[in-house]
Amino acid sequence: MAKAAEFIKHRIAQRVADGSLRELSTSLRPIDFCSNDYLGFATSPDLQSAIHAESMKQGPLPIGSGGSRLLSGNTAYAEATEKYIANFHNAEAGLIFNSGYDANIGLLSSLGHRGDTFICDELIHASLIDGVRLTHANRYTFKHNDLEQLEDKLKHAKGIIYVVVESVYSMNGDLAPLLQIANLCKSFGANLIVDEAHATGVLGAYGRGLVQALSVEDLVFARIATFGKAIGCHGAIVLGSEDLRRYLINFARSFIYTTAAPLHNIIAVNCAYRMLEKGNYVEELQRRIAYFSELATHFNIKELLPVPSAIQTITIPGNQKVKNVALKLQTLGFDVRPILSPTVAIGAERLRICLHLYNTEDEIRQLLLQLQELV
Repeated sequence: MAKAAEFIKHRIAQRVADGSLRELSTSLRPIDFCSNDYLGFATSPDLQSAIHAESMKQGPLPIGSGGSRLLSGNTAYAEATEKYIANFHNAEAGLIFNSGYDANIGLLSSLGHRGDTFICDELIHASLIDGVRLTHANRYTFKHNDLEQLEDKLKHAKGIIYVVVESVYSMNGDLAPLLQIANLCKSFGANLIVDEAHATGVLGAYGRGLVQALSVEDLVFARIATFGKAIGCHGAIVLGSEDLRRYLINFARSFIYTTAAPLHNIIAVNCAYRMLEKGNYVEELQRRIAYFSELATHFNIKELLPVPSAIQTITIPGNQKVKNVALKLQTLGFDVRPILSPTVAIGAERLRICLHLYNTEDEIRQLLLQLQELV
């Protein structure tokens, strides 16, 4: 016990020394350029009303689900919601998990076996990395969005091959060259897995994601759409074939061995998707993104590389330096957070600016004016 305590103290001291110690905070600044609530659904009165009305239709709701979905936690409503979301995303079937992390861990860890191969973009999310690490498969990475290196890895891959990418990268905000990657996978008989966490609700018609925007659904083995970002709720769904759904029910440990989400959560997700399908939220968000990009170019903020997603980043090398810039913005009322190493590579520390439907043009302009002075 003493050795463990000393080890913990040593690791914390290391983080303090290099300025990378993570701490929880309850303080939020008035102007949100930080959260993943891109469409404002998480605080939407309209969505709250829809959830309340739908809950009343279902009668008295239990507080919890009472068990895993393989025991007492499954409902006809959950299965109907999975079918509805799968249809929305033009997929054969879908299986809901309690979080995006659970979905990625469950999907990847259940697929890879000894002799198989995972080839992953070097910037995929930690949950995808962890899922691959839990397998006995061969694991390779390729340089971010580097098609030549991906092709070279595919030439040497063995067994069942899985290529793992994000459609929108969470720390860069840039897009994968998904059409080219999908065609490469087809040529080599590889199975493409796409995490659409930051594309769902942001890209494509009605926020259906980049896969559908490019019409490559038939070239993708599995997609993951999360509910905790633009959808404004919690959880995630793995989209694919009916056989994949049945496989995950039987082999995905993060699905099998966890208590199911309560019905209220499923109702919230269902209502959010129906609201997304009826509105012009995505078009309005894209106007905000375009305005931000145009103004950043006008102000000649060279450190910022505009991308078509809701995530905009400014690289400011050094943990302490980027924290200082973020703190100055926060004192001015802008909730902008620094991304530190080791979350990103040393020297690639950055401000991560999230744009939302509720950010006004004036707020965006004022933020960029401050950035013009600080970077």
